[in-house]
Amino acid sequence: MWKIITSFFSILFRHSFLNNYFLNANKEISALFHLIDDPDEDVYNTVCDKIITFGKAIIPNLESLWENTTSEEIQERIELLIHRLHIRDLTCEFINWRDGDSDLLQGALLVAKYHYPDLSNTLVHREIEKLRRNTWLELNNYLTPLEQINVVTSILYNYYKQKGVELAYDNPDDYLVNKSLESKKGNALSNGIIYVALCELLDIPVRAINIPRQFILAYFDTEYQLFNPSGPIQEKINFYIDPLNGQMYSQKDVDAYFKRISVPPVASHFRQLSNKRIICFLLVELSKCFDDDRNRYKMHELQSLANLLAQ
Repeated sequence: MWKIITSFFSILFRHSFLNNYFLNANKEISALFHLIDDPDEDVYNTVCDKIITFGKAIIPNLESLWENTTSEEIQERIELLIHRLHIRDLTCEFINWRDGDSDLLQGALLVAKYHYPDLSNTLVHREIEKLRRNTWLELNNYLTPLEQINVVTSILYNYYKQKGVELAYDNPDDYLVNKSLESKKGNALSNGIIYVALCELLDIPVRAINIPRQFILAYFDTEYQLFNPSGPIQEKINFYIDPLNGQMYSQKDVDAYFKRISVPPVASHFRQLSNKRIICFLLVELSKCFDDDRNRYKMHELQSLANLLAQ
């Protein structure tokens, strides 16, 4: 009986403590919200920093405040606060990704989450799985590397109707895999990441390489690498693939490209890019879409995320 009474009062105390805690927290949040419109910049910055400490759990409160505010200036401040909360969480996710297995598609989805914080990874994985299944049905163990890539290219660009657009900085969506899959339109980076991710699922040795001023994929000869690990790296590559449209190029084509841009080809140009390097490059290129007075803070945030991966 004494144990039951003790347990009852213990639960009652905890319940009372939690009620008081949340009551005090709500009072503090309410007081902070009243100071969001403070004209003193120092006060405003202090209030923002304090609100940020509550974490993303406070976002519904901020959204409710936004809906009940008529001042555009205060709404803009609330939007920036919500953005700061998202970027704080996203930074932690990038650090975990960097220090974990650094899966390419997951890294690209984290980049997309910068622009679309509520992005559902499930929809993207479902589209990639659909691509994988349709491609796998057309593959067999007797196909040559060229035939394998013809199958992948045919499914992605002909059957699935994925289109390529030139690298430009006027449409951020062209860099994001979720929007590229949704619109069936992407630049060399987003299309290339989709292509490499698909090949990884199919155990096809296609990787991005370090060709200057381009994002080009290469089919690596696994047998050559096995028996000639110290041979010239160019000889480990069977052919090259343009992720804009799946067109294939020979070594002679790539040598002509180097001659055209007056850059001597060296071994480092033909090495596989790590997933971290690819996502770092994606972040830097995406950041260039926000090089204007209104959005330059986004440019700096994306560059900071890229710097995290360069460490």
